[in-house]
Amino acid sequence: MKRTALIAGITGIGGNHVARELLASGWEVIGLSRRPPQGLASVQHVVADLLDPSALALALENVSPTHVFITTWMRQDTEAENIRVNSALVRNLLNALSSKKSVRHVALVTGLKHYLGPFEAYASSGTLPDTPLRESQPRLPLENFYYAQEDEVYLAAERDRFTWTVHRPHTIIGLAVGNAMNLGTTLAVYATICKETGRAFQFPGSEAQWKGLSDVTDARMLARQLVWAADTDAARNEAFNIVNGDFFRWNWLWPKLADWFGVQSAGFSGTIKPLDATMANDHALWREIAQRNDLAEPDLDRLASAWHTDLDLGRPLEVMTDMANSRRLGFSAYQATDSSFFDLFERLRTERLIP
Repeated sequence: MKRTALIAGITGIGGNHVARELLASGWEVIGLSRRPPQGLASVQHVVADLLDPSALALALENVSPTHVFITTWMRQDTEAENIRVNSALVRNLLNALSSKKSVRHVALVTGLKHYLGPFEAYASSGTLPDTPLRESQPRLPLENFYYAQEDEVYLAAERDRFTWTVHRPHTIIGLAVGNAMNLGTTLAVYATICKETGRAFQFPGSEAQWKGLSDVTDARMLARQLVWAADTDAARNEAFNIVNGDFFRWNWLWPKLADWFGVQSAGFSGTIKPLDATMANDHALWREIAQRNDLAEPDLDRLASAWHTDLDLGRPLEVMTDMANSRRLGFSAYQATDSSFFDLFERLRTERLIP
């Protein structure tokens, strides 16, 4: 049967890589975003605001996807606002498609805050979640926009008779410009600035993160799991963690990243040294670096998301993710984490985003 994918958030890290994986597998792909994606000429693009139901319905008037991939969210100042806005974008999209009766499957990408809680609540309760994080763990008794988004999918699935999957990556490593959560590119920009200025490449996070076990999600791994789940009957109506499949400690990986850029590595110094403060005055310097090296993006804020990197690396616990649910159903993909970073750095250089 013909398979047509609608990707909400195609310009983001997840959406862009899902589009590439689907195209390689012979799917017809439609991208929905407020600006067109780069490097995806064969994708039909729909410009729409997910928070404007009338305009969204009009934009999707001639679009009848069989599969919907929701890979976007909008950051707000409070979790209550996150819930209001991010549940609405899922609800509006599925409502706009409801009358078509074409949708057979919806995939929602959320993340590990499902287990950790929202940004401002990682450790405020004083009780940290057990690791490794497992799909079987119950929801936390906290406000969380991921739960609200899931509930919108469940309601629409019951109404419109489609199947669903939920995918929970850890920090996603991949190429995107203007993305709100971009640790890999943030560290590449930081290392570039360190090389330019002679600063040490200082680990900005906590002792728990420096010494503890962690994992990340290569955007290509996320894409593989999304496409696998869309093609696997046994995966229907399930939630899946998705990470690379290996574990590492930052005190092992950090010097490797420093070596790639040819900068001096400096580990945990005894106190957290947030990148948000370290890079706060580097905007003019980055513009100068970009101009001198003919880089494609002179705006530091469109490449680096220091606030998000600080949240990830400043956690007071190690974070490991169990992938039992998809493994038992046959998803066996694996990605070495050091290669995730090195592949990203090479691509950033090829795309003239770092010198």
